Amino acid sequence: MNTAASSAARVVRQFRQIVVWPVQLIPVKAGAPVQRHWEVLDRIQGPNPWQHWHGKFDIGTEEFQERHYKEFVTFLPFVQRFLYGSPAGQEGGQFGQSSIRVYRRSDVAQARLTFADGFEHLFAVHRCDLYFFHDADVMIVVLEVSADDLPLERVQDVLFRFARAYPAYWESDGQPGNCMRQVAWLDQERRVLAVSDYEQRQRYLDHVARYRTPCLASHWSWLIEPLGLELPGQTAPLRYRQLEYYRMPFMAYLALDDPHSLTRADFARLAIVTRPGSPDEFEYSEHSLRNFEADYCDDRFWNRGGAHTSGETRLIVTGRTIALVGQHDNAFFCGRETGVLGQFRHQYFLLFLIAHFSKATLLSISDELAVAMDRLHVGDTESVKQFKRTIRQSMEVFLRFTHRYWFHAVSNQEQARSLYRRLCEQLHNYELYDEVRTEVMDMSNYLDTDSNRRQANTVLRLTVVTIFGLIGTIVTGFLGMNLLAEAESALPRRAVLFLLVLAATVGVTIFTIVKSKQLADFLDALSDNRLTLRDKLGVWSKIWFEPRSRGP
Repeated sequence: MNTAASSAARVVRQFRQIVVWPVQLIPVKAGAPVQRHWEVLDRIQGPNPWQHWHGKFDIGTEEFQERHYKEFVTFLPFVQRFLYGSPAGQEGGQFGQSSIRVYRRSDVAQARLTFADGFEHLFAVHRCDLYFFHDADVMIVVLEVSADDLPLERVQDVLFRFARAYPAYWESDGQPGNCMRQVAWLDQERRVLAVSDYEQRQRYLDHVARYRTPCLASHWSWLIEPLGLELPGQTAPLRYRQLEYYRMPFMAYLALDDPHSLTRADFARLAIVTRPGSPDEFEYSEHSLRNFEADYCDDRFWNRGGAHTSGETRLIVTGRTIALVGQHDNAFFCGRETGVLGQFRHQYFLLFLIAHFSKATLLSISDELAVAMDRLHVGDTESVKQFKRTIRQSMEVFLRFTHRYWFHAVSNQEQARSLYRRLCEQLHNYELYDEVRTEVMDMSNYLDTDSNRRQANTVLRLTVVTIFGLIGTIVTGFLGMNLLAEAESALPRRAVLFLLVLAATVGVTIFTIVKSKQLADFLDALSDNRLTLRDKLGVWSKIWFEPRSRGP
């Protein structure tokens, strides 16, 4: 193959990228059993570009297409109810609604990306959505962009630089490291709506120095307004904060004339998401990539040969990314309805969404537990009460998450099942779930232990009061309550005697409760035959002359 033909084969005829960015939402009502963050978004007054998107299952039957049906039957019944709701049967009514609420903005039509060498290219924006989840303090931002006829090196550069919430560093010339030189959102008329500010180094430094939290790039923060980043003094009614790494998870679709023109190094760059480079050179050592195919590649439709050559597809899964590579002129690979492209935008997207939602929710619960521990002051009664309420609420949230959202399998279709399993394993979701479950159980055991301790102390005090009250009860019962024959006395005299006896009884009871610990120690010593009379009298004396502990 000559150089020109080789270059043409390495042109990505159709490129798509779907960014899936989880963020943590600040609870709308502290202590509320169920959170519905989207209701706050609905009530926001003033400019609000987000509108509730009713979804594919709220359309009429005449608009319902085969791809909708194919997407639906991909999933197991309990996952179908999670994604789409179930208006019939025992889940009908309020509980039959989908657990997902989607909001979409339609004013952003294009993204203008400026590369480090000054090259600009317009990318079409197909969707910009916010995904809310019933009873979860997590929101996922979804952005899908596409472009045609881009060199593979440009595509690799977009995957490496575009989906970053803020710069990691700055070059010596002031340009942002590992970021696009500029990103601009455009409307249908190509008017600029928002522009990135990666180059404003001092703004990012001042923000971290002041708030101890990263500053989001202006174009990303603008994109999800009127939601506001959680900061001291933030007045936005719905607030969020970053939950994971600043590199956003994404999915990539690459259709080429000849997908076999990609080398092993090219595929490794797509998986690990590194900067463009020579197709013959690895970004990392070959030793570290010796198990690359087994760890990251689903090759059931790759290198088949024979009549299947034109339909070959390689699926690369790393947890944080999914890359799908195939042949452009193959109708099945590029089919928007029931082909691989349709599966990429719908079935595979939902699998990616569920896996990252699970991880984000577990991280959110773990974060809430850590915050509760930080706010606990053992000597402060009110702090202890608040800690117990927070932990019990977190236990309830974790229980509802487990039974509503935690899936070990979402489909019986082999490729979908394999893809979901790979995603969860690469994201370490199973280990994270066990870790959070252990944290919740530890907190639960602490609460149970503390409750048992308090109950034991209460029972101890009641037992001591009962034992010493038994003496007075027996004495008065033996005397028949006639030691003082005042039944016929005048009412004022009887009232005074009653108050005196009541005061004495209350005083003795309070004294017994106050000294219940010492009295209990005395009862233990009295029943211990190994102690001498002197030792027992010493314990008795501590009831009246207990030495006070001195400070250091």
